[in-house]
Amino acid sequence: MSKDTSARFYLPLELRQRAEVGEHNFINKVARVLESAGLEVMFEAPETADPRKGGYSLFFMRDPFVRNSVTLRRAYYYPFWHIERTNERWHWEVAETAFESRDIDEQEARKFFQAWRRRLYGDAINDVRKGSFVYVPLQGRLLEQRSFQSCSPIEMLGHVLAQEPERNVVATLHPGEIYTEQEQEVLRRLTEEYPRLKVQVGGMERLLPRCAYVVSMNSSVAFAGFFFKKPCVLFGRIDFHHIAANVHQLGVEGAFAQVREMKPPYPAYLWWFLQNMSINAGRPEADDIIRARLLRLGWPVG
Repeated sequence: MSKDTSARFYLPLELRQRAEVGEHNFINKVARVLESAGLEVMFEAPETADPRKGGYSLFFMRDPFVRNSVTLRRAYYYPFWHIERTNERWHWEVAETAFESRDIDEQEARKFFQAWRRRLYGDAINDVRKGSFVYVPLQGRLLEQRSFQSCSPIEMLGHVLAQEPERNVVATLHPGEIYTEQEQEVLRRLTEEYPRLKVQVGGMERLLPRCAYVVSMNSSVAFAGFFFKKPCVLFGRIDFHHIAANVHQLGVEGAFAQVREMKPPYPAYLWWFLQNMSINAGRPEADDIIRARLLRLGWPVG
């Protein structure tokens, strides 16, 4: 078989081992679709990736090659997935598609919403209340403004404190990030200057049900907040921007003014985002949806 009909999955070791023995539901379904179209499927390490090999390639959470290449990435929760031409979520098809709640079956969306919020968060949803504090889940690189951000994360935190002069603010550090001494010192000075600011590590499932709203660059915590019916302000670009108060669009003051009044259609949006715009690998029609997605991307799987 020629190289042009090969399809290489570039996967980290643990994921590669699972796929090789047929134990990864989504990846193995993608592989089955490719094999049924006559492509030779191979599982390889990411460090061996080379566009000169020809054929087709699939990466896990990494930028793909320019041609005949895609990235595979979860839509925040298993078993929902995306197949995209870029690893940047804010350039995904869902990010560039308009959300229209009137086109969605309200009863179906509510059933989906209730089932998944219970499955994902269990008893935490019983503690939902109209909180008085603002929850700011921080990510990494606190002093740096990246291309998809409207300011640095530290500047974002300063905006929150300025826009909410009375409310308490709880900022959380990501447990998977390593913060520099300079970053920690800046946070320490902020907490000294603003006694109503608290900084801690993690705590999402306790904070989300009790906060007034979430402010973030583009943390998945803000998306999780939709299951608790918590609105959010976004200072960065991301795929779930449709029902958020966006600083890029509204400016800082406009976004904070909007978030205090927002009551988005959370069940309809989560159904649209996860069930309609993502690939639910747990559904019996997943193979057909994967095939249709690859066809739209120009792959020979028809």
